[in-house]
Amino acid sequence: MIDFFFLVPVAVAMGLAGLGAFLWSLRSNQYDDLEGAAERILFESKDGPSTDLRRPGSQVRKRT
Repeated sequence: MIDFFFLVPVAVAMGLAGLGAFLWSLRSNQYDDLEGAAERILFESKDGPSTDLRRPGSQVRKRT
């Protein structure tokens, strides 16, 4: 029974800390651009998709 007097306030404090962190992230506009990171990973620069670094005319051999 004595454990509840310790664990319940700790759990409530952790929940309030998590809620506070979430509300802070909402107020600081962390969730404004959800698609930007997904698009930036596909494009190396603003010119377009990354190019193939192999030499033109080179072919990949298939294993048999």
